[in-house]
This record gives sequence, C-alpha cells and structure tokens, in this order.
Amino acid sequence: MGNDAGRQDRARAGSKRDGALQPAGGGEVEPVLVQDPELPPTAVDEADLAPRWTPAKVILWVAIALLGGLAWTMLALVRGETVNAIWFVFAAVCTYLIAYRFYSKLIERKLLRPDDRRAAPAEYLANGKDFVPTDRRVLYGHHFAAIAGAGPLVGPVLAAQMGYLPGTIWIIIGVILAGAVQDYLVLFFSMRRGGRSLGQMARDELGVIGGTAAIIATLAIMVIIVAILALVVVNALGESPWGVFSVSMTIPIALFMGVYLRFIRPGKITEISIIGFVLLMFAIVAGGWVAETEWGAAAFTLDRTVIAVGIIVYGFVAAILPVWLLLAPRDYLSTFMKIGTIVMLAGAIVLVRPEITVPAFSEFAGGDAGPVVSGSLFPFLFVTIACGALSGFHALIASGTTPKLIEKERQTRFIGYGGMLMESFVAIMALVAALSIDRGIYFAMNSSAAATGGTVEGAVAFVNSLGLAGVNLTPDVLTQTAANVGEESIVSRTGGAPTLALGLAHIMQQLIGGTSLMSFWYHFAIMFEALFILTAVDAGTRVARFMLQDTFGNIIPKFRDPDWRVGAWICTAVMVAAWGAILIMGVTDPLGGINTLFPLFGIANQLLAAIALAVCMAIVAKRGNFRWLWIVAVPLAFTAVVTITASMFKIFSPVPAVGYWAQNAAFREALAAGEDSFGNAPTRAAMEAVVRNTTVQGVLSILFVTLAIIVIFFAILHTVRSFRSGGGPSSEDPALPSRRYAPSGLIATKAEKALEREWSTVDADKRPARSGH
Repeated sequence: MGNDAGRQDRARAGSKRDGALQPAGGGEVEPVLVQDPELPPTAVDEADLAPRWTPAKVILWVAIALLGGLAWTMLALVRGETVNAIWFVFAAVCTYLIAYRFYSKLIERKLLRPDDRRAAPAEYLANGKDFVPTDRRVLYGHHFAAIAGAGPLVGPVLAAQMGYLPGTIWIIIGVILAGAVQDYLVLFFSMRRGGRSLGQMARDELGVIGGTAAIIATLAIMVIIVAILALVVVNALGESPWGVFSVSMTIPIALFMGVYLRFIRPGKITEISIIGFVLLMFAIVAGGWVAETEWGAAAFTLDRTVIAVGIIVYGFVAAILPVWLLLAPRDYLSTFMKIGTIVMLAGAIVLVRPEITVPAFSEFAGGDAGPVVSGSLFPFLFVTIACGALSGFHALIASGTTPKLIEKERQTRFIGYGGMLMESFVAIMALVAALSIDRGIYFAMNSSAAATGGTVEGAVAFVNSLGLAGVNLTPDVLTQTAANVGEESIVSRTGGAPTLALGLAHIMQQLIGGTSLMSFWYHFAIMFEALFILTAVDAGTRVARFMLQDTFGNIIPKFRDPDWRVGAWICTAVMVAAWGAILIMGVTDPLGGINTLFPLFGIANQLLAAIALAVCMAIVAKRGNFRWLWIVAVPLAFTAVVTITASMFKIFSPVPAVGYWAQNAAFREALAAGEDSFGNAPTRAAMEAVVRNTTVQGVLSILFVTLAIIVIFFAILHTVRSFRSGGGPSSEDPALPSRRYAPSGLIATKAEKALEREWSTVDADKRPARSGH
C-alpha cells in the first residue's frame, strides 16, 4: 500500500494526540492504543473536532436563540385568551437544537471523553447475533423504536388537565437536563462495560445489597411498565372494529416483512419499508370498509377483556419468536411511521396555526381531585409525564441491545442524547394535539366510565358539572364528533391514545381532506400509536425475559444459556403472566384502569430513572470527575425528591382520590356497612375490585420506593468514598485498539468525509464488515 508511511505517522500522532493520555476524570488515565499501521486512522484528529465559528454560524445560532426566546415569551408571559400552537413547535425545536449543540457537547467533552480509537463491544465481541457493528443511522432507528412506547403519547395527554404551561416546561427542560442525560450516560457506561445491563452495572458499582435491590426493582417495575403499555392499546381498541381490524393486520404484515428481508430480498430495508407502509395504509382504509359491514362489525367489535387476553397471548408469542421474524421488521416500519407522523403533525401545526384555548394553568393544577388524574401539580405532573421528559425504561434499552450495536464511541451522543430529544418532541406534539380539541370533548373522553356512566348524556352532565370556564358541552357535539371519526362513541375512551388520535385528526383535516377525511386520520393515528406501543410491549417482554434468565441463572446456571429454549419459554411465561395479571386488573378496574394505574406507572418509571442516575453518579465519582458531577447529581436529586414524594402521597395521603390505602380503607368500610354502591363503584363487585386493586397498588408502591431508596443510599455512600479517595477502581472492559471507522452524527462533517474517503481506498478484504439492520 503506497500510503503506509503516512498512515504510520498518523497512527503514532493519533496515539499521542491531545487528550489521549489525559485523565478521563480525576484519576483515570486513558491507555495509549497502538493502531494497525496498514489502516487509516480510526478517529478524526482532535484538532478537527474543535468548533470553527464563522460569522454565518454565529448569525444562525443567534437567530435560533432569538426565535426560541420569542416562542417561550409567547407561551410563558404573553397570555391572552388563546395561544397559537406554532409557538410550541418553535420553542421545542430551537431549545433542542441549542441543547444538542452545546449542552450534550459539554457532557461529551468534560464528563465522558469518548475515544474513537478504542474498539466498542460490537467490534471486539462481534458474534453476528447480539454484538454487531451497525450503521449509526439504522441504529438510531432501532433505539428510537425501542424507547418510544406509550409514555410520550399518554402522559402529556393526561397532564393537559393541568394546563399547557407546566407540561411544556417539564417536557422540554426536563429532557435536556435529565432524560437525555440519563440515556446518554447509561448508553456510554454500558458500552464501556461490554454492553452490561443496568442491574449488572449496579451490582458492580454498588455491591451486593445495592445491586440486588436494583435487580429486583428493575424486574418489578418492568412488569408495571409493560402492563400499562398493553392497557393503552386495549383502551384504544375497545369497541372499535375499525381499530381492531387495522391493528390486527400489522402482525401478518410484520411477519411478511421479516420473511421478505430474511429470504426473499435480504438487506433491502428501504424496499420492504415502502411495501410495508403501503400495506399499512391499505389496512387502515380496509378497516373502514370492514367495520361498515355486518359481519365485520360483529367479528371485530370486541370487549376490552377479550382484547386484553389477545394481547397477553400475542406478547408471549412475540417474545419467543426469532427477532428477525417480527420485532426487527416492526422496528424498521415503526420508526419511519413514528418520526414521519410527528414531523407531519408539526408541519401541519405550523401551516394550520390552531389556536389553543386551554389556560396556562387550569382549574385542576392546584387541587387533588382532577377528573382525569388525581393529585396536585407537584409532584404528580412529573410522574404523569414520564417518558417524554425522563424515563427509567430507556435505561434498560440503553444498557440492553443498543450498546451491543454501537460502532464507535462518539456515536453515543447522537443515539443516546439525540434519540431522547426526538422522543421529547413526540411528547410535545401529543400535548399540542390534546390541547387543540374542545375542552369539553377532552374531559368527556378522558374521564372514567364510572364518572360518565359510559353514555353521551352522562358525559355531558358530568363535564358540565365541573364548572369549566367557557365549556358548555352538548350531546350533539359528542355524537357528531364520534361520527366524524368513524366511531360509535368517544365517551370515556381513556388512556390518551384516542384523544391524541382525535387531536391529530382535528389538525390534519384542516390541512388535507376536511371533515370527510377525519375518520381516516383518526384511525391512521390509532395505527401509528399501536405501532409505538406494541413495539415497546414486544421489546419490554423480551428484555424482561433476558433479565429474569440472568436472575434465575444465579441459582440454575442453565438459564443463562440463550440457546436453551425451555428456559426462555419458562421465563417468558413468568413475565407475561405477571404483567398480564396487572393488565386484567386495569381493564376491570371500575374507576378507570389507566386513570388509576398510570400514576403508579409514572412513579415506578421515574424511580427506575433515579436508580439509573444513581448508578451513573457512582461511576462518574469513581472516574474522579467531581467538578462535573453536578450534571448527573442535579437530575438525580430532583427525580428522587419528586418520585419519593409522590410515593409518599400514594401511600400515606388521607384523600381517597390520591392515596391507595385511604381509598382501600374507604371502600372496605363501605362494604362492611353493607353498602351496595360507593363513590364511582356502582356495585358491590366493583367495590370489591377497588379494594383488591388498591391493595396491589399500595404494596407495589411501598416495594418500589423502598428498593429505590436503598439503591440511592448505596450510590451516595460509594460516591462519598470515591470523593475521599480521589476516585475508585474502574469496572470498564480493557481498552482495545479499533480497526474500523465511522462518522459520529447523522451527517458527516468535512473531516469525517475526508477520513471516510481514505477508508474507501482500503482493500475490500481488510475493510471491516458492517450490519445494515
């Protein structure tokens, strides 16, 4: 090779370039990595990574900052009777851009210091199954599809009860300082440790007691998370033949896509994605045709309990099927659908410019007895809006499949921090969609059937009794809205998904098609949400099975063998039975399953985030990087205070609408007194269900908060020890030199493109392989 001498010089320079020998934190020194002299450099030179500010760039970022500042001013300070929805889009996008460009760069340079000369686990543990170097753009799609479940759709819709401003601030500011930080740190630290899970990292960093508490908490919380995800699907599809048919069709479509990619046209991702998209559009349209037929209405109008059983069976089957057959093709398609739909909705908002009539702070922001979710703004806003701002579930993905597929260390910023920003944008669009519809319709849809009676007349009477300013709901409004979206009823369609679908349909019909296309847009949104949620149900069940196999493996080593199908089936059955039981409990809850369970879901999810941040804090402390420890300590402190406070409210509050045990006691006393109905429970059977459900929820609340406090205590203990000793022993895998190169972001920089061209001259037999999917 003619450039050998030059490459050897660059390799030597690269091994000594600025930062290579400096401490990663305060006491940890990066090793000198000797690169193969026959290959081009595996990392862009440090000098080329430094930002080059030009007048055009300065003007651009000043313009972004000014536009974002104007948008926040219009939302937070200039409060007329209405606020235009475009300001939500501008405030979010401008803030995300600034945070990604500056704050995530600060974390990269000061806290993590990634080194692309160092091989990632996907390279040094490559086995073609779990560890596969994957193109960063494809991996971004995989990661986003896995983390983006029901949370960013449901939480903001429920929290719209409190007004538009609290949710907007938490979603945007929360993701920048907490959610994206957690995802980025967990992904990076897991990658540095060979792709270890959060529980394994906790055990390594916090010892046996702290690690065991983290493992138990992770498994228990996963059960709640998957159950709530499934419950959202049930509530979206209940008594909706159109939705049941269309969503059911996604399963054979995904199976066909898997077979197509595996056997018919291997590697043709774009091709099969287009085919799958066309088939999905046809499934939506065909759903309308089927629902209008007598046989279709009879066959696909299903009771919610029947749908729940179907999802339980589906969850078991999907978790034991090969990844390539169902989960992988759904990831491909759902990522296109998710990002495409959200961008389409944002564009429609900018063009249509809908006016929001919801106040910045509503009548229910300060009280305990909201008709949608109970509890005051603090702390319950921060656990109701979970996944859009901060999500512990993401930590399981960021320490699960994604770190085993990362090609280069510097890509963790794009995938970890950038992926979470996209999910936050999903949450903002969900919030705007919920805010855009009539307030009376919003409360009629999201109040429980026990409150509305499940009828139009009952919903009208209940909503008008709330005393909302400017709201005078009529039966005609509800019946006409239901007819416009092709549904028999929209009353008490709790869970957030139907409300988001109606909001999207309301905005899109103003841009394309008018009222005649509202039913298409509504069911398109239901399909979009089902892809979101079922992907998370699939992935969550599979990840939970892996975690349970590892746990059982401590007693029976055979369970750790991934090829032992009996063990896989047993662990899958155990986890599906656990979340399936919670799902059935939610479906049969007379007080509205999602309204009752979502606070527990939010608290559990945020407690898991606190656990993840606590583990990250201990790792940062052991690296000796105490000057920048606040980056993880501040979101940990806030999350711990919020979620522990919320847990205390749910456990000890004397208000039955808030506290599980207070509600349990009230209903037990009513049963003992011989009452046949009490509160929102119309029968003794419903009253008994409330007692049973609140007992389960109360016990779980105590378990979750206790385990989280244990983990946080040990994390603080180890952090203090590291501070006193100036650092601690590292549990990272030994550094190995990389033999491959890839750009770090979505679009390669000038220096990265130049290095890519140099790698393109390497002989094909020496060029490392990369997975396209």
